[in-house]
Amino acid sequence: MDKIYNIPSFLKYINVKGTSSDTIQVVHYDEHPDILLKSLPSEIDFYLLALKDKIEVQSPVESMSDGYLYLDKPGNKIEWDLKNSFSGYAIFISEKLLNKVVKDISFANYERHEALFLTSEEKETLYDLFSKSYKEYQKENFSKEVLISYASLIISYTQIYYERQFEARSKIYNKVVADFYQQLDMCLHNPNGLSELPSVSYFAEKANLSTNYFGDLIKHFTGTSPIDHIHEGIIQLAKNKLRTTKLSISEIAYSLGFDYPTYFARFFRQKTGISPKVFRNQ
Repeated sequence: MDKIYNIPSFLKYINVKGTSSDTIQVVHYDEHPDILLKSLPSEIDFYLLALKDKIEVQSPVESMSDGYLYLDKPGNKIEWDLKNSFSGYAIFISEKLLNKVVKDISFANYERHEALFLTSEEKETLYDLFSKSYKEYQKENFSKEVLISYASLIISYTQIYYERQFEARSKIYNKVVADFYQQLDMCLHNPNGLSELPSVSYFAEKANLSTNYFGDLIKHFTGTSPIDHIHEGIIQLAKNKLRTTKLSISEIAYSLGFDYPTYFARFFRQKTGISPKVFRNQ
């Protein structure tokens, strides 16, 4: 069974001196030159807000940035492989203290350790908030409420910057959308049929993006989630086969990647309100 790290055990694991508190801790990375630079996936049971610079982040759709913000949730498995030590801050905060704040923040609900790329101005704003959090935490009787407020404010800015990231790189992201449409069309119109139902993760991997990020990107620019695009394509293809071929409903189901005809019939009825048989008879 894989180990799940709480705040104290995780800090010990990455060679950062912390306390025994499992509710909230703030770290200044610059004070820990021996921090662990490489790790296999490690599951955490807390929220991690980290602001880092002087690190190299590779992404096919992003240029190099002044800084990076990471926001991980309980249950995430995070891994990293860095060549050099880095600068920045991190706030480690328990799930019960932050759940209400992050529930509507899509970036905070990613399953993968995702980087938010920051402009110089954004980095300056967040550095100010993180450094103030650290100064408060250094007090002998620090205020947990103040630290939660700082964390909440950081997350609020995160959502704004996250939406900005899409708009600022719209030209690059529009290509991701165009590629998705092209790949979906090729997939649906494969002359050999579909071996399985297309998934969002398949197209996300093609774009070298995480499934969550890809999903948010497609919905931001098209107004529709990728899974809805996929389902609409499958329904249109199914309708065409029902109208223009003599294939049985079972044969159509298998050609569309469904394991069982009953699954296809249920899916078709859910999306159209009628069964495949009724649609064909019409």
